[in-house]
Amino acid sequence: MRQYETGFVLSPALSEEETAQFVQQMAEVVALRKGRLVKQDLWGKRRLAYPIKRFQEGVYVFFTYDGPGDVSGELERRFKQTDAVIRFMTVVKDPRDLGRRKRKKRAEEAAPAAAEPREEKGHAA
Repeated sequence: MRQYETGFVLSPALSEEETAQFVQQMAEVVALRKGRLVKQDLWGKRRLAYPIKRFQEGVYVFFTYDGPGDVSGELERRFKQTDAVIRFMTVVKDPRDLGRRKRKKRAEEAAPAAAEPREEKGHAA
């Protein structure tokens, strides 16, 4: 299975309950399509870089999930049917990046002892 990241921007006119309910529904779509939600990131209300559908702000939400390709297709189909979604985008995560991140993290965990500053021995002037 591949790993995907889907980001979507919701209308700021939605209440917090409506936003939470919509995000929960989309998370359930991932589970129903035999996917596994790895990470759900809710950034909250942010200013948009440019007006979209006359909105100056939007609620940013990001899903990272593993699953077959039909998961992202179903999410995007539902986003298109919902007026509350202003923009969305799905990208396929490169499996090589995941391996690099794990190796980098292990190297950073092993290196703190070696990275501590040493006292320099020198002559005082």
